[in-house]
Amino acid sequence: MRTSGIKEQWLKWAPILKVLSVLWLVLAIFMAVPWMVLIIEEEPDAWAFGLSIGIVLALVAISFIATLRVEIALKPWQMFLVTTLSWVSIGILSSLPLVLGAPQLSFTNAVFESVSAITTTGSTILEGIENLSDGLKLWRGIMQWLGGVGIIVMGIAILPFLKVGGMRLFHTESSDWSEKVMPRTGGIAKATLSIYIGFTSLAMLSYWLGGMAPLDAIVHAMTSLATGGFANSDASFGAYAEQPQLLWLGSLFMLMGALPFVLYIRVLRGARMSLWQDQQVQGLLILLATVCLLLTLWRMWLGTPPFEALTHVVFNVISVVTTCGYASDDYTLWGPAATVAFFYLTFVGGCSGSTSGGMKIFRFQVSMLLLVSQLRFLNHSSGVFVSRYNGQKLTDEVTRGVVAFSFFFFLTIAGLALGLSLMGLDILTALSGAATAVANVGPGLGDIIGPSGNFASLPDAAKWLLSIGMLMGRLEILTVLVLLTPMFWRQ
Repeated sequence: MRTSGIKEQWLKWAPILKVLSVLWLVLAIFMAVPWMVLIIEEEPDAWAFGLSIGIVLALVAISFIATLRVEIALKPWQMFLVTTLSWVSIGILSSLPLVLGAPQLSFTNAVFESVSAITTTGSTILEGIENLSDGLKLWRGIMQWLGGVGIIVMGIAILPFLKVGGMRLFHTESSDWSEKVMPRTGGIAKATLSIYIGFTSLAMLSYWLGGMAPLDAIVHAMTSLATGGFANSDASFGAYAEQPQLLWLGSLFMLMGALPFVLYIRVLRGARMSLWQDQQVQGLLILLATVCLLLTLWRMWLGTPPFEALTHVVFNVISVVTTCGYASDDYTLWGPAATVAFFYLTFVGGCSGSTSGGMKIFRFQVSMLLLVSQLRFLNHSSGVFVSRYNGQKLTDEVTRGVVAFSFFFFLTIAGLALGLSLMGLDILTALSGAATAVANVGPGLGDIIGPSGNFASLPDAAKWLLSIGMLMGRLEILTVLVLLTPMFWRQ
C-alpha cells in the first residue's frame, strides 16, 4: 500500500519536474552565451559561468533521467505549480554566476538581482555597473529578455486557462482547452518568440545606428522589449540624456513591448487594424498622451525648454507606465505634483499579453465599466444593463477575477509596506518599494531607492520580502495565493 501511494504521488509530480527540467535546460543554453564572451575576452570569471552551467545541467540530467517515461499532460492544479515553481527555481539558478564570480554577491543580493531580472522589475543592488565585465552585463540583459518572453506566453496562454485575474477576456481562440495544454501553448510560444526576436533585432540595430556601442545596443534592446529596465550604467538611460534620438527610440521600443503580442500575431495574419481597434491599446495610448501633455506643460511652466521637456517626459512616463523602469532624469526633482503623478502611474502597467507588469490597463477599464453600470442601476433599479469590453459581454467570471485581483494587488502592497516599515524603512521608501516590487516597475521614490539610487543599502530581510513581492506581482498574485489554500492541496 505504501509503495503504491508513493508511486501515485510520483506520477502527480513527475510531469511538473519534467517541464521544469526543460526550462532549466533553456536557461543553461543561454547562460553559455556570456560564458563564451568571457572566454573570448580571457576574463577570469569565465569559470563562474562554466560552473553554474555545470550545476544546472546536472539538475537537468537527473530530472530528465527520473522522468524519462513520463508524458507531459498537465492538469490545472499542476499548471499552477509549474507556473510558480518555474519562476522561483529559475530566479535561484540564474543567481549562481553572481554568487560564484565577480561581483561575488551574497546569496541574498544575488537572488534579489536575478529575481528582479527575470520578473523584468529592474530594481538593482549593483553599483559601478559600468565596471562589470561584458559577460555579466550581457547576462543581466539575457535574464530580462528571457523573463519578458516568458511573461508574454504566460499572459497569453497560461493565465487565461487558469482563469486568473480576469485574464479570460484575452483567451486567444474560441476552442476549448483540454488537459493537455502544452501543444497549444507551444504553438503560441513559437509565434510569440518569432515576433519577439524580430522586435529585439530591430531595437539592437536602431540603438546601434543611433549612437550606442554594440554591447550597449544589444543589452538595451533586450531590456527595452522586455520592459525590464536593466542598463549598463548606474545612471540608467540617463547616460544618453544628451542624445535625444536614443530616448525617443527607447520610448518606442518600450511601448512596443507593452502592447499585446497576440494582436501582433493577428496583424501578421492579415487583421491589420486589430491592434488599433483594440480597446485596451486605445486606453493605454490615450492615458500616455494625456499624462505626457500635462507633465510637459508643467515642466515648460517651470522653465524647461519645450523639446527637452517633451523628450524626458515622454521617455520617463512610458518607462513607468510600461513598468520598464529606465530613468533618463530624476523625475522626483520635477516637483511634488510630478512625484505624486509618477507614484500613481506605478500601478497602471501596460496591456495584457505584453511584457509589462502592473495592474494592466484593462482592469482599470473594466472597473470603470462596472462603476458606470452600478451608477445606472442606482438610478434605474429595475433596469438590465450589459457591459461590454472589446465587443465581448463581461461575464461574472471576468468581473470576479478583476475584483479579486485588484483587492489582493493592493492588499499585497499594503502588507509588504507594513513589513518594510517594521524593518526601519521610512514610509516613502516602504510604500514605494512595495508598490514598485508588486507592479514590477523597478525604481521607487525617495533618496534611497529613487531613480538615482538603488536597493543595495536595504536590510537582507527587506530584499527577501521585495523578492517575494516581485514574484507575486509577476505571477498575477492569485496564482501564488491559490497555492496557500488547503483546498488546492486536497487535489
